[in-house]
Amino acid sequence: MTTSPQEQAPAQPQPEAPGGHPQRWLILGVLCLAVLTVVLDNTVLNVAIPSLTRELGAATSDIQWMINAYSLVQSGLLLTAGSAADRYGRKKMLAAGLALFGVGSLVAGLADSTGQLIAARAGMGVGGALLMTTVLAVAIQIFTPEEQPKAIGIWAAVNSLGFAAGPLLGGFMLNHFWWGAIFLINIPVAVLALVAVVVLVPESKNPQGDRPDLLGAVLSTIGMAALVYAIISGPEHGWMSGRGLLTAAVAVVVLAAFAYWESRIPYPMIDMHFFRNRRFTGAVSGGVLITFGMGGSLFLLTQHMQFVLGYEPLEAGLRTAPLALMIVALNFTGVAAKWAARLGTPLAIGLGMAVMAAGLAAIATMASGGYAGTLLGLVLIGTGAAVASPAMSHAIMSAIPPEKAGVGGGINGTVAEFGTGLGVAVLGALLNSRFAALIPVAATSLPAALAAAGSAEEKAEITDAFSSGLETSLLVGALAVLLGGLVAGALLRRAEREDTA
Repeated sequence: MTTSPQEQAPAQPQPEAPGGHPQRWLILGVLCLAVLTVVLDNTVLNVAIPSLTRELGAATSDIQWMINAYSLVQSGLLLTAGSAADRYGRKKMLAAGLALFGVGSLVAGLADSTGQLIAARAGMGVGGALLMTTVLAVAIQIFTPEEQPKAIGIWAAVNSLGFAAGPLLGGFMLNHFWWGAIFLINIPVAVLALVAVVVLVPESKNPQGDRPDLLGAVLSTIGMAALVYAIISGPEHGWMSGRGLLTAAVAVVVLAAFAYWESRIPYPMIDMHFFRNRRFTGAVSGGVLITFGMGGSLFLLTQHMQFVLGYEPLEAGLRTAPLALMIVALNFTGVAAKWAARLGTPLAIGLGMAVMAAGLAAIATMASGGYAGTLLGLVLIGTGAAVASPAMSHAIMSAIPPEKAGVGGGINGTVAEFGTGLGVAVLGALLNSRFAALIPVAATSLPAALAAAGSAEEKAEITDAFSSGLETSLLVGALAVLLGGLVAGALLRRAEREDTA
C-alpha cells in the first residue's frame, strides 16, 4: 500500500528559522502569562477560606470541593485536551481555553452560594485543561531541541511561581476588595493573553494525531472525583462507613476500568506502554508526590496563619512570599539550571525533593514557635522546587514522542493537578481527623469550634488541637515528597544507565 506525499509529510511544521521561531521568546512570555493565570487559581483561593466561611457559610468539605472541583475537572480532561490539540490545532485549543477560563472566572466572581462557586470552578477547570496542555506543547514546537530545556525551565519556574504566589495575590485582593475579586482579576489577563495568542502564536498540529478519548476522560474524572470524595468524607462519616466504603469502591472500579479501556483501544489518551519507560514512570511518580506535599501543605499553612496566628489575608500572603521569591531568583538567574546540569537529572530531582521535604518538616516542627521556623521552611521548599520541578517536567516531555507534545503536556499537567488535589484532600482529611479527636466541642471547622467555645481555656485548647493536626499533616506531606524524590531519582538513574548501555 502506498501513501500520498501529503500523508508522508512530517506531522509538525518546520521552524521558520534555523534557530527556531524568530519570536519564540516573546511567544514564551505570552504562554507564561496564560499558564500563570491558571496556576494561580490553584492556590489563590486558599487565603479566601476565612471569607468564604463567613460570607457563604461554607463548611470545610465545601471549601475543599471549591478547590478540588477545579483540580479534578482539569486533571480529568487534560489528556483529552492534549490529544485534541495535537489533532485539531494547538493555537485553536489555547485560544478556546483562554475564552472558557475567562467566562468561568466571571461566573465565579459573581457567585452567591457555595454550589454556584463550585460549579463555576468546575467550568474554569475545562478552560484550564485546554491551556495547560497546549502551552507546553507550543513551547516544544517553537524551540530547537538545544533550547527546549531552558524554555521548559522558564515555564516550570512560572508554574511554580504561580503556585506559590497565589496566597500573596489573594491576600492583596482580599485586603482591598471582596472575595469575588480574586476571580474577576482573571478576566483582563485572559483577554490580553487571548489577543496576544491570536496575533503571535503560530498554529501547529499533527493531522495524524490520536482521536480524543471521551470515554476515557469520563472514566478518569469520575474515578478521581470518587477517590477524593471518599477521602474528604472520611473524617465526617467515618472511614469504614457505608458511604465511605461505597465511594472508595466506585473509585477503584472506575479507575480500573479506565486503565483497562486505555490498554485496549487504538487511540488512548495515554499509551500504557509509557509506563514501561523508567524515565517516564520516575518523573511521573515524583511529580505526583511533589505536588501532593506542596499543594496540601500550602492549603493548610495559609489557614494556620490566619486562623491560629491571626494574620490578615495580605499579611499571610506576604509571609508565604519567600517561597516564590526563591523560585524566581534561582530560575530566572539560571542558577537552578546550572545546578541541575552539574548534578544530572536523577540527582537534581532527588536532592531537590529532599530539600523540599526538609522545608516541610521545619514548618511542621517549628511553626508554633514563631515565624522564623516557617521562613526557614519556605526558603528550603523554594530552593528544592527551583531545582526539581524543571528537571522533572523535562524528563516527562523527553519520554514522549514529539508528535504527541499535546498529550505530553496533558500528562505533565495531570500529574500536577492530580497531585495537588489529592494532597489537599488527604492532608486536609488528616488535619480534620486529628482536630476533631482533640477539640472539646463538636464542630466541623476551626471557626465553628472557636465560636462554640465557652472559655479562653477552651479556645486555647482548640487552637492547640489545630496546630497538632497541622504538624501531623505537614510531616506526612514531607514524607511523601522525600519518598517521591527517592523513587524518581532511582528510576531515572536506572533509565540513564540503560540508555548508556
